[in-house]
Amino acid sequence: MQLLAPLSLCLGLWAGLDAAVIPAEEEKPSFWNNQAAAAIEASYNIQPRMSKAKNLILFLGDGFGIPTITATRILKGQKQGKLGPETPLALDAFPYVALSKGDAGGAAGTEAPWGCTYELHGVPARPTLALRHVSDHGKERWGWGNPLGGLCQAAPCPQPGASPSGTYAHVVNREWYADASMPTDARRQGCKDIAWQLVHNVILGGGRKYMTPEGTPDPEYPTYKSENGIRQDGTNLIDTWLKARTGARYVWNKAGMLAAAADPDVKYLMGLFEPADMKYNLVRDTTLDPSLSEMVEAAITILSRNPSGFYLFVEGGRIDHGHHDGAAHKALTEAVEFDWAIDRAGRLTDEAQTLTVVTADHSHVFSFGGYTLRGSSIFGVAPSRAADEKNYTSILYGNGPGYPVAGRLDVDDDIAGQYDYRQQAAVPLSSETHGGEDVAILAKGPMAHLFHGVQEQTYVAHVMAYAACIEPYASCRQRNPAPGTRATPLALLLPTLLLPLFH
Repeated sequence: MQLLAPLSLCLGLWAGLDAAVIPAEEEKPSFWNNQAAAAIEASYNIQPRMSKAKNLILFLGDGFGIPTITATRILKGQKQGKLGPETPLALDAFPYVALSKGDAGGAAGTEAPWGCTYELHGVPARPTLALRHVSDHGKERWGWGNPLGGLCQAAPCPQPGASPSGTYAHVVNREWYADASMPTDARRQGCKDIAWQLVHNVILGGGRKYMTPEGTPDPEYPTYKSENGIRQDGTNLIDTWLKARTGARYVWNKAGMLAAAADPDVKYLMGLFEPADMKYNLVRDTTLDPSLSEMVEAAITILSRNPSGFYLFVEGGRIDHGHHDGAAHKALTEAVEFDWAIDRAGRLTDEAQTLTVVTADHSHVFSFGGYTLRGSSIFGVAPSRAADEKNYTSILYGNGPGYPVAGRLDVDDDIAGQYDYRQQAAVPLSSETHGGEDVAILAKGPMAHLFHGVQEQTYVAHVMAYAACIEPYASCRQRNPAPGTRATPLALLLPTLLLPLFH
């Protein structure tokens, strides 16, 4: 019996695998041989672009760990009517890949503001946001007046929120969206809230109520007092921002954004589409709220009017929110839209002039497995039952609100496929935690080959500054080189197969 049980289990597993959907052409060895040969040829033809980057784009997927990338690839393919794993993401075509450590200066699992500060300013700043850690004989001080230098102080970029605010704000608390959110002592010391520090050329996302005086009605929800402005200093930061710039426009809906992008006289754009967080992509009002990819297009259209080039920071912030909620459907559909935004940016920019980097601040304790059959829903149940004779989903969390306090339920595909379904977790927590493993860095464009191996998170900011020859790398080697060679995009040879959100 000790020999027969494993044998019967193995036979059962192989029987299940036979039921997977496999295209007929993949049954032939020539399919895999030709695919591998094409990939080798593509890799052989890649040449570094040894030239100065005119434009810099950083895509930060908040919580966009490697398991999430894999699951996103499957879901995006399935949403296009394909099996899933064989359909590449836009980021799969990036020729250079590295790993970034996620230790946050000693804590396994970087927090968003720390990771963003690492990647945008090039130095550790835990537990602050773009501020050096300040101590006075063991007593913490707010740290105002100790801002870090970095990439974003040398190039235009997009607004409040933990990761996006790392591009421009210097605060010690990620929750200081408006002065109403700050301690009295901090305000007395001269600290400024995140919204007050917003100064950049194109700002698209959520957060209207942090910008207007207390009691100001929201244009979209005028009868909801909870959505009114909350600033206690009486300042309308939207008006302040507009008055300081010629050719500036403020919009609060998609139609206004599209009109501004189409107007060649618009040089600066502030678009705030929700009072606080942007809605998840699948439940947003598509007539009023733009998608992330639509915001990317508008931002690039306007920023490209600067003949000197631009820096654009794009965050997929609600990937992180979905994971913390233990709801993989929310997280992964946001990640699919994030990849569509990457694709849109690639179509609108010249790779020879634009260094584009995709990375994450941290991962999550998110996993999927269970020998899921190819072609089955990424959200579905595994093909075999657990030891308790109940089904389990291929996606699970190490901890979070999905812990089955009353015992495991016998879930089915219909239940597991619901948008709000919380996958089961091993440890009960009100909010799922970040993961501590390395995250990926993917890059294309000038000097992208500098992303290789395993690096610190701080490395991201330094490479981007070096690629653009800005401080502290104004004397970069590639400033006046011979014309650079053009790398062959991997996707062309393989077989067919700003924009922050608050958190």
